[in-house]
Amino acid sequence: MIISDVVVSPGVTGFYFDDQAAIKKGEWVEDGFTYRGDPCTKGFHSIRQAGESISIQLILEDGQTAWGDCAAVQYSGCGGRDPLFLAKEYIPIVEDVARRHFIGETVTSFRSLSQRLEELRLEDGRRLHTASRYGISQALLDAAAKASHCTMAEVAAKEFRVPLINEPVPIFTQSGDDRYIHVDRMILKRADVLPHGLFNNLDRRVGSQGEKLLQYVRWLRQRVEFLGEPSYCPVFHIDVYGTLGDGFPDMTALLDYLERLGEAARPHMLRIEGPIDRGNRAAQIDTMAALTAELDRRGRPVEIVADEWCNTLADIQMFARARAGHLLQIKTPDLGSIDNSMAAVLFCREHDMGAYLGGTCNETDRSAQVCVHAALATRPCQMLAKPGMGVDEGFTIVYNEMQRVMAYLKRKEERRAHHQHDTHSGCS
Repeated sequence: MIISDVVVSPGVTGFYFDDQAAIKKGEWVEDGFTYRGDPCTKGFHSIRQAGESISIQLILEDGQTAWGDCAAVQYSGCGGRDPLFLAKEYIPIVEDVARRHFIGETVTSFRSLSQRLEELRLEDGRRLHTASRYGISQALLDAAAKASHCTMAEVAAKEFRVPLINEPVPIFTQSGDDRYIHVDRMILKRADVLPHGLFNNLDRRVGSQGEKLLQYVRWLRQRVEFLGEPSYCPVFHIDVYGTLGDGFPDMTALLDYLERLGEAARPHMLRIEGPIDRGNRAAQIDTMAALTAELDRRGRPVEIVADEWCNTLADIQMFARARAGHLLQIKTPDLGSIDNSMAAVLFCREHDMGAYLGGTCNETDRSAQVCVHAALATRPCQMLAKPGMGVDEGFTIVYNEMQRVMAYLKRKEERRAHHQHDTHSGCS
């Protein structure tokens, strides 16, 4: 199947770009849904601004259309990530690259095309923005599936040579700032993992001694007990954006506090994402590895999740080898090609490391759907419900796509078994 044409269009994402550095600095005032204050990160004109995406459609020779969405993370331009991704700036680049390098190509192997995409360089020697690689690779995976008349999950499993297990992957929902009312939504829909919480400022949200976060964890446990059924015991997963390292610079004090959080969450498993941010990859790996080892020695009252400075496939491999966390977030737009995200999940599994196929609220419905196929093929511990921070929208997109794919695969296997039975029994 040959790619005969390319169509590119601007789009919006399910959330916004936020200047993380400015938010952590704290010199702002909440004004409705926005922040009043000066941005700190290059490219931002305000602390919060609308998220942008680029859709790319690959027209196949038989008229089928394969497509993906280029999107970048909410906190772009920080923690070693690529800069702000603005559609007007990047549409000419995406279209030019896709036309010059993929029109006329025969779609046989998704991974070979994706790896070529990863190796491309612009005229000035730079690689394509991670968001551009992310979206183009989604379209290439879809093209391979349409060329083979199967699902993207089947293509991925075949090319990575892993069994395709037709079982759901736990779904993780995130609340945004509305960390109370949205929890009710999560409980009513029986989310597997919740609530993220967005604890991104020490004084305002965590508490200078962690008292606000501790109170929240206690409330969360009580709320699940009140609204949930007796059999419902979700994992608690809270992102603190490195703030605990600011509030507890002493390692022993930090570990003691994490232990208190774990006790407050029982009987739920508690995962704390990004407990510290050491400002560079090497220091982050060393500190996260030390924290992980000590929590294991204490009986693992809490699992910690690596996020900051764990951005690329190479980063994830280094974190995994050092056991710098119990889970590693694979923040899909930061890895570029979706091929890299799937490779990262499998690398974590091979090294007895938990993998969280994450991403960002600032993605689109299409990138979320493609990630469902990636998750079903590679089996991470959990995947993010995305895009958006409203819970229902992201959960609906991810849950429904997962159910559709699993139902289709089940029916396909039933038809195969029926055909084999008819063949063996002599039926025509």
